[in-house]
Amino acid sequence: MKRFLLPALLLACASSSAEEIGSVNTEWKLLGSHKLVVEAYDDPKVQGVVCYVSKPQKGGLSGLVGVAEEVSDVSIACRQVGPIRFVESVPRQENAFTERRSLIFKTLHIVRMVDVTRNTLIYLTYTDKLVNGSPKNSVTAVPVEGMTRIPLK
Repeated sequence: MKRFLLPALLLACASSSAEEIGSVNTEWKLLGSHKLVVEAYDDPKVQGVVCYVSKPQKGGLSGLVGVAEEVSDVSIACRQVGPIRFVESVPRQENAFTERRSLIFKTLHIVRMVDVTRNTLIYLTYTDKLVNGSPKNSVTAVPVEGMTRIPLK
């Protein structure tokens, strides 16, 4: 049992909740429509940066019960929304956020990368799957201006 506790704890720490900004219906279903949902993720290690992610959300019976496997079409736009302050040093690359996109097998990732030369934070979003991942992805960048250098681990 202890073998499974540490990985579960690490996964919970890497996950982050998002704030839903809005949604639009794309296909009507009797038990809930298919939608495109826009959510905001505040970077937990970089104050003043928010990532807006749009992603499809299935309706119908499988969506209602929570067993629908969501498609990999996601889009991201990260922006500076206030003064940038680093809560702690960041590695050159790490998962900033993760979210399950199916009951077990599919996960949405938002990876933060550091472009040291240009003093810029790069955010890449993609989904992976236990057996077959998807090459669909989206990328955005947030330059860190002024005298603030990105503190690396």
